[in-house]
Amino acid sequence: MTQMMQALVVQEPNVLEVSDLPIPEPGRNEVLARVRSVSICGTDAHLINGDYPGFWPTGFPFTPGHEWAGEIVALGPGADTFGWKVGDRVAGTSHNACGACQKCVEGQYNLCENYGKPGLHSQYGHNVQGVNATYAVHNVKCIFALPDEMTFDEGALADPASIALHVARRGNIKPGDTVAVTGAGAVGLLAGDAALICGAARVIMVGRGHRLARAGTLGFEMVDTLQGDPVARVRELTGGLGADVVLECAGVPETLTWAMAMLRRGGRCAMVGIPTEDVALKCQPLVLDELELVGSRASAGEMRRVIPFIANGRMRAKELITHHFALADYDKALATFNDRSSGAIKIIVNP
Repeated sequence: MTQMMQALVVQEPNVLEVSDLPIPEPGRNEVLARVRSVSICGTDAHLINGDYPGFWPTGFPFTPGHEWAGEIVALGPGADTFGWKVGDRVAGTSHNACGACQKCVEGQYNLCENYGKPGLHSQYGHNVQGVNATYAVHNVKCIFALPDEMTFDEGALADPASIALHVARRGNIKPGDTVAVTGAGAVGLLAGDAALICGAARVIMVGRGHRLARAGTLGFEMVDTLQGDPVARVRELTGGLGADVVLECAGVPETLTWAMAMLRRGGRCAMVGIPTEDVALKCQPLVLDELELVGSRASAGEMRRVIPFIANGRMRAKELITHHFALADYDKALATFNDRSSGAIKIIVNP
């Protein structure tokens, strides 16, 4: 008799239901995990809204979700040779890259040159089924051991925390730098902690509303975009010079324009927010001030590096969790996530 589980199924854009589906079986070098906590990501909301037709997902019906933690309940063939055993507590990430292309071999598996090719690359919760379910299968490349002092809820934030650490590392932060962060959402707030971990002396958070207020409670300097020109304010706070590094975490044209304009001469902007429209940038300062603008996609090895910082409290993931919902109430969880007045930063769904 086939064993069943509950799973969130998006039948078509914005049509959600929680359905009974067969529990998947792990294949070679895969594990089956009992999912305990899933965090809602902005990409999930876009995907459910149908904003990436034919790409994320490749088609409906579809189960989203990729930020999660749980415990292993079964091992596929070969998984034990990597040291995994039933009962291990793990956090998951989404990129299941080929491991053989030039970018993978060089450690940039987030840029896998076989992205999306069936049998070579998959991205859980994006182009293959995700983890908003009672159980999920993941390749051993995509799971990481949780220390005893970390809860499953905190483990579900390891993936976004790794993305925050990756953008900070892409920013090439040097000890003593002044770092500005545009966008005080979850990744922006985590990027503030990542900047400190990488050696920043000051972190200036640029945002508005309750998210900026949370930045203040975390001890970051604040620039309120509703209280005048944020570029002028950042320059005022830096003696007219500007920030050494800006981490752009909002992903809208206006914030990228601000980010480039608030850089010190020779400064570097690392951009993880993804605008859905083109951005017009002034190129004269880019040349005359030798500015740098670099992209930052997901993470590439930072999961192992960031988990100890969550465990010891230097990456303050737990402080960003504002709401909990059961899987059966995912529609309410998503509505809360999409409602900026809700006060939501990170919402945890517990299947």
